[in-house]
Amino acid sequence: MKIGFDAKRVFHNTTGLGNYSRDLVSILASKYTENSYYLYNTKPKKVDRLKKYNNVFEILPNSKFWKKLSSIWRQKAIVRQIEENGVHIYHGLSGEIPIGLSKKNIKSVVTIHDLIFVRYPNLYSFFDRKIHFLKFKYAAKNADVIIAISKQTKQDIVTYLHIEPSKIKVIYQGCHAIFKEAFTEEEKEALKEKYSLPDKFILNVGTIEERKNALSIVKSIKNIDINLVIVGKKTPYYNTIKEYIEQNKLENKVYFLEGMTLKELATLYQSAQAFVYPSIFEGFGIPIIEALYSKIPVITTKEGVFPEAGGSNSLYVEAYDIDGLKTAIEKVLSDALLRAKMIDKGYEFVKKFNDDAIGDEMMKVYKNLLNE
Repeated sequence: MKIGFDAKRVFHNTTGLGNYSRDLVSILASKYTENSYYLYNTKPKKVDRLKKYNNVFEILPNSKFWKKLSSIWRQKAIVRQIEENGVHIYHGLSGEIPIGLSKKNIKSVVTIHDLIFVRYPNLYSFFDRKIHFLKFKYAAKNADVIIAISKQTKQDIVTYLHIEPSKIKVIYQGCHAIFKEAFTEEEKEALKEKYSLPDKFILNVGTIEERKNALSIVKSIKNIDINLVIVGKKTPYYNTIKEYIEQNKLENKVYFLEGMTLKELATLYQSAQAFVYPSIFEGFGIPIIEALYSKIPVITTKEGVFPEAGGSNSLYVEAYDIDGLKTAIEKVLSDALLRAKMIDKGYEFVKKFNDDAIGDEMMKVYKNLLNE
């Protein structure tokens, strides 16, 4: 079988969508070696973030004209190259598929991660909302199968894009294998020394933006004897957090990091006392999975997708409930039995988000499409 992928995020995105894309391609390429996988990339990669596989091929625009207009190529002209490569199924990994696949009898799958731009329009510009909606609506209507990364996302696709539930298959995300490795105390201490981190801290990982709600964590630890490490790319929301920190003299309690290697990030997770993630809304929440595999307690938001990702033994609070978040953090830090239970039960729960299950479910979708 020849399977094509929209690989823009594989090569040029270092966070959620990029990680999902790379992890899925890696799972399929290593488990189903008899297939060929074509990664359609808009421009040459600057950093090779994907392991080399003999059955994985990077495809770039095949003319100078389309190299200059690669964004337009990705929307439509790419179909000619997909056809020339003999691809049987094309999978849009981030809510988009090119126009005209069905006319060439090429089956299509699209993964939709979330519809946050519809749920929370105030977080996006008018132009971005309209463009996203048109692309997602086209993909959802014209793809043969839609992959939703959670039950919450499936429900949103039905509600906001008016798609029949039978067309949507829920296949959860996993996380990179490195988060399943165990690191030594020496490695943890070396990491803390490198980044001048305190001995004990709670952790938050994700782009530092309003939706992720990291300010609530900062407010909740104001009167708790614990430090906070926040890892993620900074947006203007960072300035809001920084202002609060300065006003309340918390400079020595909150640490900001970015640009870490995956191994460093995985080591950091295992060095933390707890993972705190009071996000307003997510399509899934891979950092929760990373934390559970890292065997640390998780405190997150009680609404939306978070109980799907965190299981019954994580602690849940209202996103803006500062006192509730403070209480949950204090519980985890002070109750050794609760902490041990959250770690053990959380680790058992997270094992269902494993590579074999994800790969098997996705391949079943592909095979069923070709057999129709």
